[in-house]
Amino acid sequence: MLPFRRAIIFAVFFITAFILIRRAHSPDEPDPIRHPPPKAATPEDHAPPASNPVPAGTGHRESPVPAQKVIQDISKMSLYDKLAYQYPYDVETKFPAYIWQTWKNTPADEKFEFRDQEGSWTYNHPGFVHEVIADEVATHVLRLFYAPIPEILEAYHALPEPVLKADFFRYLILLARGGIYSDIDTYSLKSALDWIPETVPQKSIGLVIGIEADPDRPDWKDWYSRRIQFCQWTIQAKPGHPVLRDIVSRITTETLKRKKEGIFVSKEKSIVEFTGPAIWTDTIFDYFNDARYFNMKRSPGEITYLNFTGMKTPKKVGDVVVLPITSFSPGVQQMNAGDYDDPMAFVKHDFEGTWKPESERHIGEVQ
Repeated sequence: MLPFRRAIIFAVFFITAFILIRRAHSPDEPDPIRHPPPKAATPEDHAPPASNPVPAGTGHRESPVPAQKVIQDISKMSLYDKLAYQYPYDVETKFPAYIWQTWKNTPADEKFEFRDQEGSWTYNHPGFVHEVIADEVATHVLRLFYAPIPEILEAYHALPEPVLKADFFRYLILLARGGIYSDIDTYSLKSALDWIPETVPQKSIGLVIGIEADPDRPDWKDWYSRRIQFCQWTIQAKPGHPVLRDIVSRITTETLKRKKEGIFVSKEKSIVEFTGPAIWTDTIFDYFNDARYFNMKRSPGEITYLNFTGMKTPKKVGDVVVLPITSFSPGVQQMNAGDYDDPMAFVKHDFEGTWKPESERHIGEVQ
């Protein structure tokens, strides 16, 4: 009996061992080892990887990190909507610490003739990125920012005069990147950190502009295009602001229309009306009265030049701060503008107007 019992025991042992060995090598059986639960996610885990590598030991690719913005086909959008999609506006962000200026050459060129003016901006804005962009470089900059919207580039290249391109460029660079644009013949008298009243939260504004002209005289039309004319030689903006989006749309549409007609600038279609302070002023007033951005039912009436004429201190309209004429036009000795040492004097403009005939460069000023 003993040998038989031993045979039974050995048989059971070998059968059990055989089954265990089969299970250990079978790819279809579940893994008998319990793995620890996955580690809790941390902020670092949400950083988008350079690629989607296959983690060791998992045998499959991780799910891709969701994009922040769903990619859309913008080809069928209106130009205005394309710009809104490409450069969305967030009023609660900070004003970017950029200073943009343009000229035919840069401070690196020994023939550069605006060193004092350019240096004043650098001196008053330590820590800001200050770029003087040469005309030949501007094209490449715009190609970088506006490649997805080819009609913008087509319009820019179609403009026949350097001054038209310079006007258009300031709106385009501020729309894409924000910061401060100021003409190369301007002096910074005070830091932009002092432009906005302390009582105004910076997270509530996205555009800072000044008054260029407030000609309270019967013959004002002989000197200026608008009764109140907003300055566009110095502008501060957050990227994507609706005013910039609108003026870029207007200039692009009008340029491509004039390209078909073959008439860009004439006595009736002047530079001021085309890309300069006239269209800039019209666009701002249209924004102030746009029901998409303002509750017009609560407004006492349409916002016009009467809301700004004669003003001595800054005014806030929605997310726009309007500075008095002294801020960007001190020392003109007219229209109640203060002098260069006035507490509200922020930018001095030399009124070079190098694109104008000499007889028109100081038009309207008291000699």
